[in-house]
Amino acid sequence: MRAQRKQCQVGSKYTKRYSEEYKRDAIERVRSLGRTVTEVARELGVSSESLRGWVKKDRAAQDTGSGPGSVRAGRAADDRDEELKRLRKLTAEQAKTIEILKKATAFFVKESDR
Repeated sequence: MRAQRKQCQVGSKYTKRYSEEYKRDAIERVRSLGRTVTEVARELGVSSESLRGWVKKDRAAQDTGSGPGSVRAGRAADDRDEELKRLRKLTAEQAKTIEILKKATAFFVKESDR
């Protein structure tokens, strides 16, 4: 995994740049192994603050559905679409029911006036 790490001279001479694949692998290690961010960071030789930031950013991206390869976010979007369809159908049915009740009320008001 260390072979994927790249160092760049952008900013300070101590700035390290990591490939997206390296970051994804590190995040996956935290999640799948159930180990702490600090343990995985030590094992990989990266800053725990950096790894914690990557995990947090990935989690936020998955929650908003914009994360790369976010299966959970895709499922959530599908669930929202299905729920929206269901609610629109229910709203239409309720609108019909309300219209029928209005007509029935008007009929019974006329009948009671006689």
